[in-house]
Amino acid sequence: MKNLVIAIDGPAGSGKSTVAKALAEKLGFMYVDTGAMYRALTFNAIRKNIPFTDVDRLVDMSKNAVMSFRIVEGKNRIFLNGEDISDFIRTEEISKLTHHIASILTIREILWRLQRELRKEHNIVMEGRDIGSKVFPDAQIKIFLDASIKERAIRRYKQLKEMGIEGDINCIETDIRQRDKNDEERDIAPLVKLPDSHVVDTTGMEATQVADKIVSMIQKMSIIPMPGAV
Repeated sequence: MKNLVIAIDGPAGSGKSTVAKALAEKLGFMYVDTGAMYRALTFNAIRKNIPFTDVDRLVDMSKNAVMSFRIVEGKNRIFLNGEDISDFIRTEEISKLTHHIASILTIREILWRLQRELRKEHNIVMEGRDIGSKVFPDAQIKIFLDASIKERAIRRYKQLKEMGIEGDINCIETDIRQRDKNDEERDIAPLVKLPDSHVVDTTGMEATQVADKIVSMIQKMSIIPMPGAV
């Protein structure tokens, strides 16, 4: 029997990361942030001065990249070639440029293979934009998180402020609209609401409230045993 997968998809700022972390903790599952993987490769390309137009070099870089997730002092961290780069991949620059990496099919296929490998050893909560559609179309549970543009912009503004970065709320809102457009209109693995996804609007809700709502939903479905649920 395959290990269990909860696939969480949704646009930027819908709460995927915080909700997925809280849900994984409640269930005792492994949490996987696939967006961090694309951000890590974007960061690496910038560091190596590889133009985003040089697809061959970007693919070679991606093939040779060694990525892993580790819990450090209670926080999920991403390591690239042995280096913790978690704090370097959350800048606005990386956010704006990641779509270049995400639009290359060969690179997506490399990451899809890495993501699927994790299921062999763990029950997982995986979040991104193509988890239910491409990575795990056979996921036992598929969730699509959404929220209003304004709410998502406020969340991003607060996130940046916590990192010591001042942002302009109007610019952030504009950037989110553009990211939505990029994600929904790209030819390769666009962001979609699947017919078998459970749509959850997170506007006005804290991550723990959303996670509790999903846990309640799972309990009613009787698909997954609840070892860590409260």
